Amino acid sequence: MGFVLRVVAGPDAGHTLAIPPSQPSRVLVGQSTSCELCLHDREVSRRHLGLDLAEGDLLRATDLGSRNGTRINGALIIEALLAGGERLTLGATTIEVHRAEQAADEPLTLATGFGRLLGASPAMRKLYPLCERLAAANVPVVIEGETGSGKEALAESLHEAGPRASGPFIVLDCAATAPTQLEAALFGLERGGETRLGALEEAHGGTLLLDEIAEIDLELQGKLLRALERGEIRRVGGRQALRVDARVLVATRRNLDQEVAAGRLREDLFYRLSAARIELPPLRRRTGDVTVLARHFWSRMARPGEPPPEDFLARLEAYGWPANVRELQNAVARRAALGDLAEEGTPAAAPPSRASQVTPDDPIATILAQELPFPRARDQALQLFEQRYVEDVLRRHGGNVARAAAASGVARRYFQVIQARTRKLSGGG
Repeated sequence: MGFVLRVVAGPDAGHTLAIPPSQPSRVLVGQSTSCELCLHDREVSRRHLGLDLAEGDLLRATDLGSRNGTRINGALIIEALLAGGERLTLGATTIEVHRAEQAADEPLTLATGFGRLLGASPAMRKLYPLCERLAAANVPVVIEGETGSGKEALAESLHEAGPRASGPFIVLDCAATAPTQLEAALFGLERGGETRLGALEEAHGGTLLLDEIAEIDLELQGKLLRALERGEIRRVGGRQALRVDARVLVATRRNLDQEVAAGRLREDLFYRLSAARIELPPLRRRTGDVTVLARHFWSRMARPGEPPPEDFLARLEAYGWPANVRELQNAVARRAALGDLAEEGTPAAAPPSRASQVTPDDPIATILAQELPFPRARDQALQLFEQRYVEDVLRRHGGNVARAAAASGVARRYFQVIQARTRKLSGGG
């Protein structure tokens, strides 16, 4: 089953877009020409809405921090699952969502992996043909996905399957590098008699993976853009321009559309780097892959010929894996090394308690999986609560701020402050 979007009201009335069941990545809707459904509605944000196929033959709609919001059948949403028959409202545009049979659609590949990536679930198998094309294309790629979902493994696989496989593969973790050192880490350093190569120079002839590019400040983003456009760099403290030729891949757990909308990522740099995009699904949406991956990890970590205990595999399947493949690998490594002694320390080694169970799409689990310091994690949880509370009260009172504030038991001015802050956090204007 696939879906068809039909614009029924607004400047683009009559336009349609088909989303086939094998669609490998998110479909974007907005004013930007990079969107698959490009709208000419001035009330619509440049990247307003993301749509991707979900399990159960559903379509997941995600508002990308738009300035005017997204409504489904009149209700304001952040994220919702669509079954077909709904009406989306974006600014002055109305889009009908229809379910469409795709009997002649291309079948899923039989491949169960791509390079260092492994998985036989439909969510992964529909990605592999796209991965093969991207590996050969030699263009910049943005790889999106949650913490631990395998973004670096995919980046290295694209490198190894592409025309630059004989060149170096360099990783620069922008989040783990001190802001004061990022420029030298990117471009290199010349100070006195010391010369240090930067990541772009080290990746010459090969591939550079920039992890969490939104951590780079705006001024340095501009320098990076100029370096990529000109194909040359100048080391910090150096005078000579040096030619560099590296394919750049970007990995991120953030929503870069929202980062652009919030002004934390330069739009021109984003366009330069996002010639293609691919989104890795979280492990909880990869039906059957937990056992496949667990057996693979066990074969590498356990004693030769020793099979993994079936009860252990069953408990692995029952767990939610908020930190995805990385957490699963650590759980298997612990059990292989310690055997039954791992029962106390591995979350999947015993059935989790009701309080510790992770349900799919649990926002608190997602925050915890980022392994943030307590103050930042607490702030994210509070911001999420405020945003959802404001949206819920507004929905119940038809968008009327005065009535919503009165029902909330807070002053209207305070309510408007919360509303403005949640809009800013979601990238709205």
